[in-house]
Amino acid sequence: MNPVLGVFLQSWNILLESSAFILLGLIVAGLLRVFLNPGAVSRHLGQGRFKSVFKASLMGIPIPLCSCGVLPAAAVLKKQGANNGAVTSFLISTPESGVDSIAITYALMDPIMTVVRPVAAFVTAFFAGIAENLLGKPDATHPIVPDLSCPVDGCCDGKNCSPEAHRNHHRFGEKITAGFRFAFTDVWGDLAVWFLFGLLLSGIITVLIPESIFSRYMGGGIGAMLIMLGVGIPTYICATASTPIAAALILKGVSPGAALVFLMVGPATNVTSLTVLTRVLGRRATAVYLAAIAICAVAFGLLVDRIYAAVDVSAQAVVGKAGEAIPFALEFAGAILILALSVKPVWWFLRGRWVKSDTAVGTLATDKARVNAPEPCAGGT
Repeated sequence: MNPVLGVFLQSWNILLESSAFILLGLIVAGLLRVFLNPGAVSRHLGQGRFKSVFKASLMGIPIPLCSCGVLPAAAVLKKQGANNGAVTSFLISTPESGVDSIAITYALMDPIMTVVRPVAAFVTAFFAGIAENLLGKPDATHPIVPDLSCPVDGCCDGKNCSPEAHRNHHRFGEKITAGFRFAFTDVWGDLAVWFLFGLLLSGIITVLIPESIFSRYMGGGIGAMLIMLGVGIPTYICATASTPIAAALILKGVSPGAALVFLMVGPATNVTSLTVLTRVLGRRATAVYLAAIAICAVAFGLLVDRIYAAVDVSAQAVVGKAGEAIPFALEFAGAILILALSVKPVWWFLRGRWVKSDTAVGTLATDKARVNAPEPCAGGT
């Protein structure tokens, strides 16, 4: 078979296996946006070194934001008075996990990884937040100012309209519609390009790279974890897009623990987010953030390898088995729907790249013309 065709067929098969679970995760994410007011999050993250961190770690688990998408939300929390520990916890648990990534983990991997992934995200976030609050000084000078604006259509700001009155502004059906709209436009708009990229990369890994390369160097142990740290820390990839890549790596012989390291580190860190974090939280807090993720990722990676060995389960044998319970017709319809929803985000992504390219060319031409222009006379004539 032609290698290129093989890559696309493998990517299509992964999309089929995961489509129903992706749509389920998106729907839940959209409903969370409508029925869980963001103000309720910020209200609880400013008081207490331990309680605020626990709440931030827990609240971040279901929210579907990537490592770059979570930065504006974290910056708002910081301005509203959330302490550094709570912000750090939110920054870790949110991109490492989400209802969409949990659903696709169950579809493409197995129940063990589905449970361990959010647990590891919570523990890592809690550990980092506590470390930050214990090492830093508490800041009680900025009270929380919760955002009470309407999450459906912004019909009121929540300040001049009481919650009792606002409950009558929208019917239940309107809220459901708004949740679906948010899921299939905003949430998937942020994920589509990177998820499709992850599908292609997983197809390339499965079809083109020999198993011996991965099994020889990343079959397990601390060495494999450190390699995954080196690959994952600078890479930008969201939790949903990292899942098919991790599943492909496991099929090639990478240990489930090493794959978990990639799932934890890749979504939570990248060069861009670390740069912004330094500006928002400071250098010390960013160092704590990065160290906590690295230490916990390796620790959980080693633990997961022991769990699979203890229960005598082959990660390669069970990868993708959950998807077999979904009827093919539903998988196919889901895959077509996902591709249809992806057209607009991909077009805007490519259009943005094209505009940037044209702008760069125009700037270069202007600079060249300026350099080649004749020098004016000394007298200005």
